Amino acid sequence: MSWREIFPHATPAEWGDWRWQARNALTTAEEIGRVVSLSEEERRGLSLSVGLFRVAITPYYASLMDRDHPSCPVRMQVIPSPAELSLAPGDLEDPLGEEERRPVRAVVHRYPDRVLFLVGDRCAVYCRHCTRRRLTLSGADGIDRGALDEGVAYVRAHPEVRDVVVSGGDPLVLSDERLEGLLSGLRAIPHVEILRVATRAPVTCPMRITDDLAAILRRFAPLFVITHFNHPKECTREAREACGRLVDHGVPVENQSVLLRGINSSARILKDLNERLLTFRVRPYYLHQGDLAAGTAHFRTPLGTGVSILEEMRGRTSGLAIPHLAVDLPGGLGKVTLSPDYRIASPASAGAAAGGTYFRSPRGERAFYPDPPLSDCSCPYDEVYYAAPDKARGGRAENS
Repeated sequence: MSWREIFPHATPAEWGDWRWQARNALTTAEEIGRVVSLSEEERRGLSLSVGLFRVAITPYYASLMDRDHPSCPVRMQVIPSPAELSLAPGDLEDPLGEEERRPVRAVVHRYPDRVLFLVGDRCAVYCRHCTRRRLTLSGADGIDRGALDEGVAYVRAHPEVRDVVVSGGDPLVLSDERLEGLLSGLRAIPHVEILRVATRAPVTCPMRITDDLAAILRRFAPLFVITHFNHPKECTREAREACGRLVDHGVPVENQSVLLRGINSSARILKDLNERLLTFRVRPYYLHQGDLAAGTAHFRTPLGTGVSILEEMRGRTSGLAIPHLAVDLPGGLGKVTLSPDYRIASPASAGAAAGGTYFRSPRGERAFYPDPPLSDCSCPYDEVYYAAPDKARGGRAENS
């Protein structure tokens, strides 16, 4: 749909202003019903969500919805379903065990060298499959400026932390000034090497990616933007320009998709999506198996679906277009990755050739890979290179 058809009173200047987009987000069945022909199930989902879950759709993202088809992948991601109120076996309010690993309000510390830094509970668009829906859809988080200061102090006090993922909610709902202040505080900590900003803004409100914002993010390099495209329908000219603006300013962009039943659960869709993202200069990073967030079972796929999709993609598109299939284990035990197994037989298997492994190619041909004559894989120079603790992460190479 053309935005001029559905928002005829908006001027081009207003349409291109991310603040206007946020102020005019669609939040009610009446507002959404002016853009699409709501099905009875969608109307029921919107009715049941009142008082329980937040609903917000930027006018830009709403303009991507198919007016007539409830199976539109954009509609399915943002219009509530009655299924959100049903719990399936294994559903968890806190599927990744974040609360028990939340030493202060703004920080989740699950991995020794990395922390998740929560800037708040607000998003420009509320995704129905959100893994942190206990916070973002209910507004129960309560992260204020004091909590952000407390979080920065926590990171400063933990020298083992080298990587900070700034998330929420969506960090880019903050003003440039507030975001810059937070990133300045984190970048000033000597042991913080990497910053990551996790946001859906290039997808749901690409107007947010201004030249000023891109320049701010560039100042805090090495900083990566991690975004969240799920379907080729989201790969618009505006999204391309937003991603290009970041990359042109020296900010790398990577994408994490979620495997969503009925939305992108086919090799055709994901191949198309990731090939388009590469033309945006965005690297496909993860394809996430749906987390066990309460009320999202209708989106989840069997584990074998993701493996089969990767197998179908392998050999049919560039390896650059094939993400890691990740499962974030319940209870906060961390991510593991799955992939197709192309081994037919290993030396330990019956009928395998001695000293090697048989494989099948993506087209089904059989191949033998022999073991090398030497099996000692130790690296003798390690003792020299890593002898000085302060050189342990490449300092010697930089100064040589």
